[in-house]
Parts: sequence; structure tokens; C-alpha cells
Amino acid sequence: MAKANPAEAFLDMLAAERGAAANTLDAYRRDLGDYHDFLVDAGKALHNATTDDIKAYLRRLKSRGFAASSSARKLSAIRQLHRFLYAEGLRGDDPAAILEGPRRAPALPKILSVEEVERLLAAAHRAIAEAPEQSPARLAAARIACLLELLYATGLRVSELVALPKTAAKQAEPLILVRGKGGRERLVPLSEPARRAISVYRGLLAAAGEADGAWLFPADSRSGHLSRQVFARDLKAVAARAGIGAARVSPHVLRHAFASHLLQNGADLRVVQELLGHADISTTQIYTHVLDARMKAMVRDLHPLNER
Repeated sequence: MAKANPAEAFLDMLAAERGAAANTLDAYRRDLGDYHDFLVDAGKALHNATTDDIKAYLRRLKSRGFAASSSARKLSAIRQLHRFLYAEGLRGDDPAAILEGPRRAPALPKILSVEEVERLLAAAHRAIAEAPEQSPARLAAARIACLLELLYATGLRVSELVALPKTAAKQAEPLILVRGKGGRERLVPLSEPARRAISVYRGLLAAAGEADGAWLFPADSRSGHLSRQVFARDLKAVAARAGIGAARVSPHVLRHAFASHLLQNGADLRVVQELLGHADISTTQIYTHVLDARMKAMVRDLHPLNER
């Protein structure tokens, strides 16, 4: 089977040995499918593709207008695939081993300021107060307010947030149990505002007779819980009410804001890594620009010679 479809064997390995999520596997499948189609057009296949073939593919990506970041991601998938083929004895060499990825400037995460996040949360809570009591509009407003408070308090991935089980955030507990990528579990502290938002939302959910399911955010969907797309749509609506451009706001932007604001206020990078659920500290290091700014401010404000 592996010989018939080595790319699928590689994807099976990612799922079984590395615990890759479905979204990750889909991204790899798209990138490797594009590479496979290029090889077929060139009269080649995975077992006889050369380093020059891969270089030609990268040139093709550039001519098609792909950003350096997208080309680098595709090359990463190709490298891993050929490393797998070599390790499994499906090829006697690794044509991608000596290739360097396209140079790209480090992308700084997009965030909101603390004041903007406060405006966003205030707009969400205001919508609860303005909606008629015991109405679907009030429940919907409480849900988005709860989602926002949870997201900014914990920095969860949006896929983790919308799929929280009903038992994840017990009312008396100051922590929330999260199952992240690869099935890894972590405990994340809950802020008092987030706990209050959960309590308000759960009360309205129970009053509407919708609190019996397995999910904290139930919905009429295939998964049974709220979808990422619906949350992103509702978030942009709240942003508009708060006077913040909808294009600047997404669930991932709030995750970045959570991490950046913690670091700005003195949190250790390793602690933020644990809270975000990053397996490797290098992933968290996209926030080092925040640490650099903080260190410069500390030297400016605290070094004794600066008083001279």
C-alpha cells in the first residue's frame, strides 16, 4: 500500500505518530497534491524527482504569484515527504535535503491594543443588556460575550474554544481543561470575568432548554457544536459595534493579543508557551518583538546611568 501511494502513507504516519489534526493533514494533502500534479506534468513521479525538479517547482510557485511564506510552507511539506520516503527505503536518496526555503521577513502577529479589546468586550456585554429578556437575541449575545471573555482570558485556539465540552469549565474551578493538538491536554487559568460570563451564558442556555448536550457551545451543526466560521462572523459583528474595523479582528488576532499583552506585562515566554499549547518554544518566539520592546524600556527607565 505504501508503494502504491507513498504520499498517503506519509499522511498516515503524521496522523498516527505525530497526532496531526485533521486540518493539518488537509493542508499537507493540498500542498503535496499540487507538487504531485507538477511532477506529473513534467513526466516525473515521487520516486525519481530530482533536486532540480523541486527547484523548478519553486520557480513555478513564484511565477504563479505565491508569497514566500506559502512557498516555504509547501517546501516544508515536500522536505518532510522526501525524508519519509528515504527513511522508509522507498527512495535511495533525498533530493530535498540540500534545498533552502525562500527568504521571508518574519511576520509580526496582528493584535489589538488593550483599549481595543476592552471596547470589544464592553460592546459584547452591552448587547446582552439591550436584548429582551429570555429572547434568542439575549442568548446569542451572552454566547459571543462568553466566547470573547474565554478567548482573551485563555488564548485558546479557535478550534479548541468552540469544541469545549460542557464539563470543561466547571463553575467552581479556577482552571479550564483543554484538549489541544495531538490530543495533548493542558490546564489554563480562568479569569474572574470569564467565569462570570460562563455563568451568565449557562443560565440563559438552561432557561432556553438547550443545556443538555455534550458541548459548552451547542449548535445545529454536523459536529454538534458551534463552528469556527459562525464564531468569526459573530466576532466581526461585535467589532463593528465597538467601532473597530472588521478586517482587523479574528479569533486568531485575539489569541495573539492574549499572548502579547501577557508578555508586555512581564509574563515569562515559557509560561506563555504552556498557556498557548505550543509544543516548541520556537513557535512562541514570534512574540519576541514584544520582549525586545520591553527590555529596551527597562534599560531606558531603570539603568542608573540614564539619569546622568
